[in-house]
Amino acid sequence: MKENTSNTTKRIVIAAMLAALTCVATMIIKIPSPLKGYLNLGDCVVLLAGWMLNPVYGFLAAGLGSALADLFSGYVVYAPATFVIKGLMALVAFYGFKLLHNKIGNLSSRIITGIIAEVVMILGYFLFEGVLYGFGPSVVNIPANGVQGVAGLILGCVLVKVFEKSKISLQ
Repeated sequence: MKENTSNTTKRIVIAAMLAALTCVATMIIKIPSPLKGYLNLGDCVVLLAGWMLNPVYGFLAAGLGSALADLFSGYVVYAPATFVIKGLMALVAFYGFKLLHNKIGNLSSRIITGIIAEVVMILGYFLFEGVLYGFGPSVVNIPANGVQGVAGLILGCVLVKVFEKSKISLQ
């Protein structure tokens, strides 16, 4: 019983740490985008949470950390959508990696699942902003979100390698 409680506590602490890291990475560099949003580096930690935590903890770490960054940065209207979108990104990264890594290797599966997760982000914000501002104007943020996605994927792959080489396990 004690071992199980210890593992649960460890996972909660790690998920909370990744949520905080997601929040900080999202807030540290914010480049305004055309429709009142902003580009940031939080996606690298969102992907890391998906690749290295179980789906529940990954979803919560990615979603809460990103939504908190929106709240703290004055983007309150975005926070609920961000929670769902970033949480879904972590789920895509988790399940995609689980499905692919034994077949094509770790790096290839991370690149593929990262790309799919970033497409989820781009489409998610396009749909959300389409409802808020209209779908025509929302198209303007697609390239900016794409740039954010590429940066997040590259940095996420580097960050997960650092964790692996340091023998840091989040499971």
